[in-house]
Amino acid sequence: MNWLLILICIVALLIVYVFFHHQRKLRQRAWMMREAIRNRDFSFRLPTKQLPSGERAMQQLLNDMGQEIRSLITQNEVDSWQRLTRVLTHEMMNATAPITSISQSLLSRPDVKGTPLEDGIRAIHETSCHLSDFVANYRKLSELEKPVLSIVRLREMTDDVSRTYPALCWQIEIPSDYTVKADAGMLRQVMMNLVKNAVEAGASTVVVEAVEDAENSSDKSSRLLYLYIGNDGLPIPAENRQSLFVPFFTTKRSGNGIGLSLSRRMMIQQGGMLDLVEQPRNGCHVAFLLGIPLCQ
Repeated sequence: MNWLLILICIVALLIVYVFFHHQRKLRQRAWMMREAIRNRDFSFRLPTKQLPSGERAMQQLLNDMGQEIRSLITQNEVDSWQRLTRVLTHEMMNATAPITSISQSLLSRPDVKGTPLEDGIRAIHETSCHLSDFVANYRKLSELEKPVLSIVRLREMTDDVSRTYPALCWQIEIPSDYTVKADAGMLRQVMMNLVKNAVEAGASTVVVEAVEDAENSSDKSSRLLYLYIGNDGLPIPAENRQSLFVPFFTTKRSGNGIGLSLSRRMMIQQGGMLDLVEQPRNGCHVAFLLGIPLCQ
């Protein structure tokens, strides 16, 4: 009887130890998820293997919730910039249109040509024309057409983009049978924008890899295919990363700063996403992640 009592006590202690050890691991998981969200790392995911069915379902839900939070925040940012863009477009057009028209008419007058006034009026006219071009770029953000979704063969489109930049060394790893549901014109423009930025940053190699997110999404109707697009161009300074998708933010002397913000909006309108990869791989200095809805 004594041995039986000792055995029962040992088993009970073992059960208590396993229980509290498991609870500690659950608290650690919760803390890690909270810190990830607090630091806006919505791509952070915890493994679901070797968990009981109920806890596995809960962890999968939390993983998917991070993706949903990221999508909602990104959508809210895009909508806010779009509303601001419409207001600025209206106000700037009302201000620049009369200046351009009046200065143009003054330059055509014979009593102005050849006088000291001509240089000043021409400077005003050129400045107003520059502002008008700037307003036109605003309109690209506020008047984006609705996407027309169709089945797109991803490998064919990537090969087509690569032929546009034959001087680059391309490393493409996309199965030929991968298809996505997207607006072909918009998706191609987004890819071209990313490659164009890479070329302007001095890149010589572009890496394109496709990864299907079949395991990490419990809702099969919202599955995305993630397209990793990296390059070996100049890295993006840490202080510029948070502003990368802000409209009109640019570090280029001749840039207008709408390429990435426009690209992100195009992807969101198609039910996808566009994000900067925090830690590029495969020898890349800069990388972006495109999320594109898979064909069902």
